[in-house]
Amino acid sequence: MKSKIEVKKVAQLTGHNGGIYALEATSNPRFSLSGAGDGWIVKWDLDEPELGKLLAKVETQIFSLKFLEKLDLIVVGNMNGGVHWVNLKHPEKTLNIAHHRKGVFGIEQIDNHVFTIGGEGILTKWSIEEKRTLESLQLSYESLRSIQYIEARRELIIGASDGNIYFVDAQNLSVKHTITKAHDNSVFALHYHPEKQQLFSSGRDAHLKVWQLNSTYDCLSSQAAHLFTINDIAFHPSKPIFASASRDKTIKIWNVNTFQLLKVIETIRDDGHLNSVNALHWSTHNNYLLSASDDRTIGIWQITTLN
Repeated sequence: MKSKIEVKKVAQLTGHNGGIYALEATSNPRFSLSGAGDGWIVKWDLDEPELGKLLAKVETQIFSLKFLEKLDLIVVGNMNGGVHWVNLKHPEKTLNIAHHRKGVFGIEQIDNHVFTIGGEGILTKWSIEEKRTLESLQLSYESLRSIQYIEARRELIIGASDGNIYFVDAQNLSVKHTITKAHDNSVFALHYHPEKQQLFSSGRDAHLKVWQLNSTYDCLSSQAAHLFTINDIAFHPSKPIFASASRDKTIKIWNVNTFQLLKVIETIRDDGHLNSVNALHWSTHNNYLLSASDDRTIGIWQITTLN
């Protein structure tokens, strides 16, 4: 039976002066962070959405964020390949390390290390304590666009602009498996479902795919899910639904089990975004879905399943 989905727009966050490319959670789910083309890092209170607080500013477009809350650090990837270590308590100690030769499109944390992926195809492991590189791996000669750590497998899963999805051992950075030509072009989003041991992927080819991560890495589903590039995927914290965000300006809600489309959030009918939707975050705070766009706003959505 197809679930009925009700969508309510809770708020629209404004204040950024450029397209918003990164959303990041904090340890308190009431608060979320955003990074944008204006170089600003803003903290948002989801209960008081008009009260955005500027935490820091870097000199160029922000493509990725990772908040290390216990250390009061935000690791920031910019469009030129720089990795910023933003010290919130002591801004004068903030470092900008020019490492990647092109944009830094993703950052992951594992214990005392962070991993960055760049537009030149390199995966790099960093020491958080020393804020320096430890090891790099040339995975591809095209951009690395998405990264996720799967703790149960001790693997980093990385999507690239060569269309491949790489499975990398998080300890020694060896490549354990590659799904070759998983997409026709860049793989922009990856999301792992631990209970089902399935990987959801999307990319520039506007396709949404589901992979069973077993010995054969079978593709369970492949569909043309949007009109243009699918930029991100986010799963509901507790219900069997997920969202996809696209350059076609829409957000779509899907069934995790059947991969069926349940709802489309559109510009006019739903007061949706005016431009490309670049990033999603599904918060555990009131189960709000956050969406970031080239229209310089963040939408807060309440998604309710009625049956």
